[in-house]
Amino acid sequence: MTMLEDHATAVSSATPWPTAYPQGYAVVDVETTGLARDDRIISAAVYRLDARGEVEDHWYTLVNPERDPGPVWIHGLTSDVLEGAPLFAEVAGEFAERLDGRVLVAHNAVFDWQMIAREYARAEREAPVRQRLCTIALSKELGLPLPNFKLESLAAHFGVVQQRAHHALDDARVLAEAFRPSLRAAAADNVRLPLLECRPLTEWSDTPRIGRQASGPSGGYGGYGGSRPGGWRPARKRPACPYPNPGRYTDGGPLKQGMRVAFSGDTSTERELLEDRATEAGLHVATSLSRLTSLLVTNDPASGTSKVVKARQFGTPVVDEAAFGQLLRDVAPADG
Repeated sequence: MTMLEDHATAVSSATPWPTAYPQGYAVVDVETTGLARDDRIISAAVYRLDARGEVEDHWYTLVNPERDPGPVWIHGLTSDVLEGAPLFAEVAGEFAERLDGRVLVAHNAVFDWQMIAREYARAEREAPVRQRLCTIALSKELGLPLPNFKLESLAAHFGVVQQRAHHALDDARVLAEAFRPSLRAAAADNVRLPLLECRPLTEWSDTPRIGRQASGPSGGYGGYGGSRPGGWRPARKRPACPYPNPGRYTDGGPLKQGMRVAFSGDTSTERELLEDRATEAGLHVATSLSRLTSLLVTNDPASGTSKVVKARQFGTPVVDEAAFGQLLRDVAPADG
């Protein structure tokens, strides 16, 4: 047992539990046909935990995505396997029962949440969850000495044996077992949990958008005061980045917390959800581009948008969305 686990175990009996902590958690993993906004869930698993991280029960289902299953070599779920599986709309109620009133916990939680929210919107329903907790963000809050923030590294740190990587039920089990000592360690030091709001989509269309459109007259998106295809979430002010800007991104190196990142043009992942991932990783999401910008993310570096033009003028590094997604997996901690 590590010192962190020792310290964490002691809190369950020796120290009062923080009263502000949630009363229950739903540790979730979903496997999908891909990473884009029109991809679908093909399997889902939920481990329900009580307020102190003890397992109450677990649930797993396959889901027929009504399309090609995507990277079978990763998740192992073929069209033949999924053909007889229920549609998401048919399991939405049972899934909702396991999420209801709990904090959604996942590894890179914004991705699991965005996939779940889209599926519920397609089914013309809402997922009954209002907060999420990313175990990557919690690991950073706790200062865990991980070589990277992959699930297998977190599992290895706590001695959790992974049996079937990229199988939703086993990934959820592994995460639940790693989350429990993490939660207890946080409680022992009264660490503020990195909870983020989950805003359900109220409508959905799989029709790809063309460019970026203006929001509705009241500043909201579909279902929040303005009509916008794709079921976009309402705009909101992001919290200030707590880390100093370490400077520009260096090609071949890692992103570092505090770097200023700007986005330009269309993205396959919903823009605000992509920005959420950047914020959760400790990056500063900039709405404009200046000489202080560390990196510009665009899928069209030859375009004439103002940000791309300024990036050329200032010599700002540029990467596409896919490369940025890879970089987000291993963001280096801020200095000091």
